[in-house]
Amino acid sequence: MNSPAQYFRAGTGAVIVNSEGLVLACERADFPGAWQLPQGGLEDSEEPLHGAFREIAEETGISKDNLELIDTYPEPLVYELPVSRRSEKTGRGQVQYWFLFRFHGTDSGIDVNKSREFRAWKWMPFDRLLKLAADMRKPVYRRLAERFQEYFSGPGTVASPNDIPSGTAD
Repeated sequence: MNSPAQYFRAGTGAVIVNSEGLVLACERADFPGAWQLPQGGLEDSEEPLHGAFREIAEETGISKDNLELIDTYPEPLVYELPVSRRSEKTGRGQVQYWFLFRFHGTDSGIDVNKSREFRAWKWMPFDRLLKLAADMRKPVYRRLAERFQEYFSGPGTVASPNDIPSGTAD
């Protein structure tokens, strides 16, 4: 029989854009310098959109009331974990359902201290996030960029070299 680490876990993810077309990026607590979008595994029988709202609330403190669903990626996207990071809980990776949301809240309502997953957050251009994301996430993020580009700040917008991520969870 195959081990659970050979299976993909069902998951969900969220691209959250603000009124300026910047995306909410979160720095991982366990991998400082690695930034990502809110995401996570689905609970048993949980609908992907419900799971996205739950993960967003758990990881960032943003309530459903401050989000507007704009678009849905038309098919699940897959990423694989490096072999060293696979486990019974994480499996081989995730098959994720992705959603694009517009944020209508205030920055003071964002709290990555709600979970131990992140240590900081920042609004940034999507292509800046692509540079700061873990390699295993980049193929999925590129597909998201292709689909959702019109909602991001200017096509090909790149942060200046002096734009160092600075939001902290303090």
